[in-house]
Formats: sequence, structure tokens, C-alpha cells
Amino acid sequence: MSLNPFEPTTAAPDLEARIRRKLTRQRFMHLIGADLTVITPGRVEAELILGEQHQQQRGFAHGGLIATMADLVAGFAGVTLIPDDHSLVTSDLKISYLHPGVGQKLKAIGWVLKAGRRLQFCEAEVWCDDLLIAKASGTMVVIEPQS
Repeated sequence: MSLNPFEPTTAAPDLEARIRRKLTRQRFMHLIGADLTVITPGRVEAELILGEQHQQQRGFAHGGLIATMADLVAGFAGVTLIPDDHSLVTSDLKISYLHPGVGQKLKAIGWVLKAGRRLQFCEAEVWCDDLLIAKASGTMVVIEPQS
């Protein structure tokens, strides 16, 4: 299986259903208005229609919103590769803001670079309309169920 972010694969129906079930508990994502639009093994995309509530004082998409979108897709890309009874949390996230977020819609794409038993190394891009506005890399920690 290729984990190349530019080669999306088709998700098994059970994978998408499993991820959507986990999303019901992702309350912050729903609060900001984001929705996952692509769910495939090791790769996830999300979109958000920008509104005034997403802006900082100069009218740009708030940096925290952009980081949240990057964290969301990187993390859920990792979740697609772990057993259903495991979970994943962000250990670190490094983001570089390339352009202000000015436009109608944010699109975030996240993928897994390397999936390990305990750690996953992920990347994400955040786009505003057709402009790449941020690039992120993160380390995700796999949490095994308590016995």
C-alpha cells in the first residue's frame, strides 16, 4: 500500500464507518464546522467553509484554526492505520504559515509518513481556496487499550 499523499486509495466501507463513528466524539471539529471529506488508509482530507467566527483581527483565518485543521487531518490519517480499540494523540505539531488565509474555504490534507507500533510521523497541508497557506508535521502517539 502506498502512503503517497498524492495517490489516494479507495477506503473500505468499514474503515470509513469506523472513522465516522470516532468522529462523533470529536466535538471541537464540529464546533468549528469542519468535516472529513476523504477517508482512506493513511490519508484524510477535511474542509471548512470560512466565516467571521474563524477570523483573527485582520480578517485572516486564525492561526489556531489552521493548526487545528492540520492536527485534525494528520491525526485522523494515523487513526486509519491503528486497530479500532486503540487511540491516537498528538505528541508534537510543527506548523509553518506560508500565506494568510483569505478566501472562502479551507481544505486540509493529512497523511502518514511512517506508521510504527507506538509512534506515527505525519504531515499535513492546509489550503485556502487554491493557495497553500500552511505546512505541518507531527508526531502521534498510539494509545493501547487498558487491560
